[in-house]
Amino acid sequence: MGVQAERSRQPPGTREAAVATPTGTQAVDRAVRLVTEVVHAADSVTFTELATATGLAKSTTSRLLVALERGGLVRRDDDGRFRPGDVFVRYAWRGGAEAGLIEVARPFLDRLGAQTGETVNLGVARDHLVEQIAQVDSKYLIGGTNWVGRPVPLHCAALGKVLLAYGAAALPPGRLEARTSRTLTSRAALEENLRQVRRCGYAVTDEELEPGLVAVAAPVFRDGAMVVSALSVSAPASRLSPPRIPEVAGQCVTQALALSAVLGHVLPPESEHESQPGPEPGAPGPQSPATR
Repeated sequence: MGVQAERSRQPPGTREAAVATPTGTQAVDRAVRLVTEVVHAADSVTFTELATATGLAKSTTSRLLVALERGGLVRRDDDGRFRPGDVFVRYAWRGGAEAGLIEVARPFLDRLGAQTGETVNLGVARDHLVEQIAQVDSKYLIGGTNWVGRPVPLHCAALGKVLLAYGAAALPPGRLEARTSRTLTSRAALEENLRQVRRCGYAVTDEELEPGLVAVAAPVFRDGAMVVSALSVSAPASRLSPPRIPEVAGQCVTQALALSAVLGHVLPPESEHESQPGPEPGAPGPQSPATR
């Protein structure tokens, strides 16, 4: 009777509040506040900024962020700052929207740039051309051209060859422009080159777009194995020489696949060997003079 009488004197809602613990409704509310701050932020945010904005204790903020990161609702970049997680990215890409691709891809471009020291670009197909939409500059003075917003022909750019090889772009009608003496202008020769791109998992252009410029590129997939963009590394021929191409191509493929995973692409186990860059020793590859 005493317990029942005591309960009857409690204000409405008090009992529910008493049983709401940090692992229940209260924890959900706090986690929602953290996710909201990350999603609505104009840029990535730090741990301290999140704790301050939400008014949560740092220990609580840390515990909840670990859980949110584990669930794919937030992710940490290389600087330890927080961004919307894979769940949001995959939802946004359901309709194939290009918006936000640069933001999602930025950490992978930065990582590839740090690994190679060369110019890194993200390209998409637009109006029978390939357009670079993001770039990480080379650490060298030579080779530091800004390609962002400069459309180039598909058939003589490594990015464009990837998009053509995987059906993400189509050649325009008419003759193929010869940008240099090494540009592939025969559609039959180009198609053979594109078959090698699919076999190797990456494309190479050896002074086909500009004299002295060499580039490698790898496909970026979204869920459903659809190629939506390509990732490239370019440099002067003196630095991106034939012996170095397989190493740089491997780094490019690795970062392109990591970005693809964020976009929801899952590589089938039986196809994993196909993603390994480079032909077998002695076999002709995209970098072979026979493919120029």
